[in-house]
Amino acid sequence: MKINIAHLYPDLLNLYGDSGNVICLCERLRLRGIDCRVTPLYSKKDFIFDGYDIIFIGGGQDFEQSLVLKDLNGSKIKSLDKAVHSGAVVLAVCGGFQLLGKYYQPHNAPQMNFTGILDFYTVGKEKRLIGNYEFKTKEKMRIIGFENHSGRTYLGKGVEPLGKIIKGFGNNAEDKTEGARYKNTFCTYCHGPVLPKNPDFADLLIKKAVERRYGSCELEPLDCSAEILARKQIRDLYI
Repeated sequence: MKINIAHLYPDLLNLYGDSGNVICLCERLRLRGIDCRVTPLYSKKDFIFDGYDIIFIGGGQDFEQSLVLKDLNGSKIKSLDKAVHSGAVVLAVCGGFQLLGKYYQPHNAPQMNFTGILDFYTVGKEKRLIGNYEFKTKEKMRIIGFENHSGRTYLGKGVEPLGKIIKGFGNNAEDKTEGARYKNTFCTYCHGPVLPKNPDFADLLIKKAVERRYGSCELEPLDCSAEILARKQIRDLYI
């Protein structure tokens, strides 16, 4: 059994150690005896997303997003669109989250037209939304992390929020939504990185990837005592 992971633009989209999400996925796969191959996909190189089980897109600021958009066009967007709509597992964080939407209107800057793969848009504001926060998914997972974004994201048709805010700001500090979810695509503003702090979320992505490629999947439980202790300390101190 083997899972293939695509790490999109690791040199441009890696705020707050977001690449740690890939490390976490690989380690949790390895501990279960599942082979894992990570392929970094860099700008100015030809690539498509066929054959990947998990696609990771990290966070980046406006400048890095503009560089990504120059490269991620035409056939690359079509290939990513196909992967999203065919049910490949995608985790997109902050700037990577925004890139999957229709557009981003920065504060006091021209509008940036994004991939349009999912129906949502983002508007930048002068005040940033910053802090440790917590939200709950429909599976009742309580996800904790750190958010720092000026963009306010508003979801459209066919896209549901990843979760509901318990404490913090989330997508726009207005409607208590956090992130976006469509088929096996999961978008979030949660930096930190999100998966090491939330092993149940990491296992959800792994389970969906294994099921998509191999059919039914029962993941062997892992010792998460260190993660549970870290979560308790974060919640007690900061949330």
